[in-house]
Amino acid sequence: MKKLVFFLITLGLSACVSVVTPTPLPTSTPTPSISPTPTVEWFPSTATLKPAPVQASTPSPTLYTGLGKIIFSEDFGSPGEWLLENSARGSVSVNSGELNLIINEPGVFLYSVLEEPQFSDFYIEITARPSLCAGKDEYGLMFRAAKNISYYRYSLSCDGEVRLDRLIGGGAFSPQAWQPSASVPSAAPSESRLGVWAKGDEFRFFINGELQFTVTDDQIAKGSFGVFARSAGENAVTVSFTDLVVREIEE
Repeated sequence: MKKLVFFLITLGLSACVSVVTPTPLPTSTPTPSISPTPTVEWFPSTATLKPAPVQASTPSPTLYTGLGKIIFSEDFGSPGEWLLENSARGSVSVNSGELNLIINEPGVFLYSVLEEPQFSDFYIEITARPSLCAGKDEYGLMFRAAKNISYYRYSLSCDGEVRLDRLIGGGAFSPQAWQPSASVPSAAPSESRLGVWAKGDEFRFFINGELQFTVTDDQIAKGSFGVFARSAGENAVTVSFTDLVVREIEE
């Protein structure tokens, strides 16, 4: 009888104990990574290629061998086909024999280009006169330009350096990085005669008749010309361009 009572008590206690079902740990769902939209660096800070060797900055008659007749010139007596602009950020205008680029806001890039004529081989010169610029503000000449999509950009900085950029379809590249030059004025107002000799994939770059550097690049074969200015700091930038002359290169 005692065994029966003990068995019944044990059975009752077992019925009162609830079975605890373990709660599964939460699982984390991986978040898919989103690739950032690439940002075009229109003014690369460093060169992708090894800079071309710096040539002696002494005028040499052989560097101009083969120059022929004038095949295009511009005295900026009228706007003609130059791209103009007038907005809060700045203006591009042609008057009194000058093409004037005036930048009012920081970080603005202004330019003016021609769609025609287009050349492959040529020697071009143009006079640049910055009246307001400082530091890494820059200005210069665009050549082999094709509908603002691709072009080479020969740049002078307002602290005395020079370089070459190449732009194709929104991608910027520097065949020649910034390098100091005694030929580049480091203050404004100033005046410089820029020159570019181009034949096939060979380029020679001059300031006031002095060779700055040479570059070999075959990415853009043909195009027209333009000028530009850029504000890298907080101050206004004003640059005028005059007396553009293009000569053929004879064989």
